[in-house]
Amino acid sequence: MKKTLIIGAGGVGRVVAHKCAQLSKEVFGEVMLASRTKSRCDAIAADIREKKGIDIQTAAVDADDVPATVALLRDFKPDILINVALPYQDLTLMDACLEAGVDYVDTANYEPRDIPKFEYKWQWAYQERFQKAGLTALLGSGFDPGVTNVFCAHAAKHRFDSMSTLDIVDCNAGSNGLPFATNFNPEINIREVTARGRFWEGGEWKETDPISLGTNFDFPGVGPRKMYLLYHEELESLARHFPGVERMRFWMTFSDNYLTHLRVLEGIGMTSIKPIKFQGQDVIPLEFLKAVLPDPGSLGALTKGRTCIGDVITGVKDGKVKHYFIWNECDHEECYAETGAQGVSYTTGVPAMIGAKMVLEGKWKKPGVWNMEQFDPDPFMHDLNLYGLPWQERELTSNPLAEIG
Repeated sequence: MKKTLIIGAGGVGRVVAHKCAQLSKEVFGEVMLASRTKSRCDAIAADIREKKGIDIQTAAVDADDVPATVALLRDFKPDILINVALPYQDLTLMDACLEAGVDYVDTANYEPRDIPKFEYKWQWAYQERFQKAGLTALLGSGFDPGVTNVFCAHAAKHRFDSMSTLDIVDCNAGSNGLPFATNFNPEINIREVTARGRFWEGGEWKETDPISLGTNFDFPGVGPRKMYLLYHEELESLARHFPGVERMRFWMTFSDNYLTHLRVLEGIGMTSIKPIKFQGQDVIPLEFLKAVLPDPGSLGALTKGRTCIGDVITGVKDGKVKHYFIWNECDHEECYAETGAQGVSYTTGVPAMIGAKMVLEGKWKKPGVWNMEQFDPDPFMHDLNLYGLPWQERELTSNPLAEIG
């Protein structure tokens, strides 16, 4: 019987726990959900018991504490650890997995707390250690990064002889009725959006000012939305593993209301990660802001609307230029009915479960540290259709983003 440990009890952790519990007999075996606050784990376990009639175990653990995490791993003896805690904790959890001999999966690359920088170099540096230990570390098994990487691998395998441009487009058209709230961790979300834009072109990285380049895109199931160029971590691994692609970019939609609030908060210093003195204590403004903003895990019952995320790719097949759009649409209310979480948590949590399933079933089991696009996309694409994130594919007559920027 397999055993699966999930660390992180936010909205994504809720989805992963629900989905792993659903497949506990076939794939995941005994499931344990752990976080710093055990009561959050207990609440999710109670919801799974009520909705699915399945029991999972819970535990308290501080993911920043390697010895404590190793102790939990040695006590529970899982076959795999699914990390849906904070990206700051990726390295400590990888260290714990190496010490305890456990395979590892996460959904986002490591970030230092004091530098708003998204890079894989810290995790890629673990390659030799995981290889020598005979362990698999699967990085970025969310939607973006994650599914979007697999869409690219699928296109490279089945649709193109060579690819020339890739645009990842991410639309959350959901509404929660609140003045300002982020659909995933506010601290990570705001660090991401306020960073300089960055894209790959002509064999080098190019930069833009934050939220300075935007365009409209007609998203299936949603309609036209304004989206903006950001830097997102999957561009780094995709540029490395598909070096023949001339240009790679990432785009995300934001409402005018969101951007207005964000500019005000940035203008008064609330998005800063530099500590300030307040009543004799060091306070990081962004961490304080996170504490006063709504918890994304609480937004499920309020959120209505749809998400649409996919890859627009141009390349050549049999000597002819081709254009494809590969995407998924997700309904917030349907996600909430199934798992008690809104669609952004769902679209991250389901791929985390599928990535772990790929490793446990041996389909993506290989010693070392790997990104999603380095494995055969077919079994993962198959499971997206089975477990709640069906994908669609359309050949386009032209690339609607070809002349933008």
